Amino acid sequence: MKRRKYEELFFRVLMVLATVFVAGSFFLIVGTIFYKGAPYMTLDMITKTPGGGFYIGKEGGILNAIIGSIYVAGGATVLGLLISIPVAIYINMYMGGKTFLANTLRMAFDVLFGIPSIVYGAFGFLIMVYFGLRASLLGGIIAVTLLVIPILVRTLDEVIRTVPFELRDAALSLGATRWETAKVVLRQIRPGIFTAILLSFGRAIGDVASVLFTAGFSDNIPTSLHEPAATLPLAIFFQLSSPVEEVQGRGYASALVLTIIVLIITVLSEIFIRNFFKHKI
Repeated sequence: MKRRKYEELFFRVLMVLATVFVAGSFFLIVGTIFYKGAPYMTLDMITKTPGGGFYIGKEGGILNAIIGSIYVAGGATVLGLLISIPVAIYINMYMGGKTFLANTLRMAFDVLFGIPSIVYGAFGFLIMVYFGLRASLLGGIIAVTLLVIPILVRTLDEVIRTVPFELRDAALSLGATRWETAKVVLRQIRPGIFTAILLSFGRAIGDVASVLFTAGFSDNIPTSLHEPAATLPLAIFFQLSSPVEEVQGRGYASALVLTIIVLIITVLSEIFIRNFFKHKI
């Protein structure tokens, strides 16, 4: 009996320590970024583009990087969604969902999900070289789209699998085609689709490796797909690489802006997930 109590106490302490470590790491990271970035957070930082000499301590802001990140992440999410929804529907509605081939495809997307983003950036760069494209907003969108497709497909696949088979069988028994049945399923998983969009957008806006060779960098806000686009992760990298203390502080302020955006997206995703499962129950 005592041995069982000691085991229970040991694993309870282990779980508490693990929880404290993870939560402490989160608050330490966010707190450090806030502590170092908040003093340099000004209205000019988020409303102006870099002026001459911005990266050596002169005036300007990171509006170009904020808008560029939204363009890249938003474009990649929309394009990835247009590709991922048909794939998820095909796996579940046309391949049976539980067949060997369907499970093999799921495993393939799981593997793609784990591939480092720099690999997607390198592959996107090869595509750009093949078609004669230069570093641009379009190149960044293509590379990040490749990155978010596995996230979208697997998220949508799991959401579709929560829809009761009875609903699909009822639609088919009434004479609906598989595509008509798929539209019924899509209406049932709308909160899940929004969750997938937010998750992929949050992953896309914070990635740096995939846009390093593809999106380029510019102090201006891009006005076309063929112009280079700055992104917040690259802006943070360039500023923190500067030996000027003022510029480094701005780098932490830029990191704070990106952190706030990701936190907002995470909270919204959690809200959609809870609402989705609440309606499922």
